[in-house]
Amino acid sequence: MSAPGNSLPRYREVVENILAELQGTPGALLPILHSIQNELGYVPPEAVPAIAKALNLSRAEVHGVVSFYHYFRSSPPGRNTLQICRAESCQAMGSRVLEAHAKQSLKVDFYQTTADGEITLLQCIAWVTAPAHHRCGSGILSIAMSILKNSIV
Repeated sequence: MSAPGNSLPRYREVVENILAELQGTPGALLPILHSIQNELGYVPPEAVPAIAKALNLSRAEVHGVVSFYHYFRSSPPGRNTLQICRAESCQAMGSRVLEAHAKQSLKVDFYQTTADGEITLLQCIAWVTAPAHHRCGSGILSIAMSILKNSIV
C-alpha cells in the first residue's frame, strides 16, 4: 500500500491497470474496489467515473457500494490503522471500554484519522478472541499499545 497523498497520475495508472485486469470478471465491482484499496490505501472518489464506465454501471451504483461497506475508504488512511472488534463476544469481554478509551485518547471516532495523520481508527467484527484488536502499519505504535494496556479490564 502506498503512503497517503498519492499523486493523480499514480492513482490513474493503478485504476486503469486494475480495470484492465478485472473488468471482465463476473461480479467485478467488489474485486476491483478491493484491489484499488489494497494498492492505494483507499478508493479515490475521482476513480468512481472510470470504474462505472468500465463496468457499465452508474456512478451512483459504484459510489453506493463504496459508501455502504465500511471497509472501503474514500480518503487516504492514517499511516497506521487500529481496528477494534465490535462483535458480541468482544463486547462481552470489555471491548466497549477499549473502544471508549481509544476514541477519547485519539480524539477521533471510527473511520476517522487523527489530526496528525498518524492513526485511523476502524471497527471490525471478524476476530475470534475477545477483546480483540489489530494494528496495521509500520513501526511501533506506542499510543495504540498504551490504549490497549490501559483499557483491558
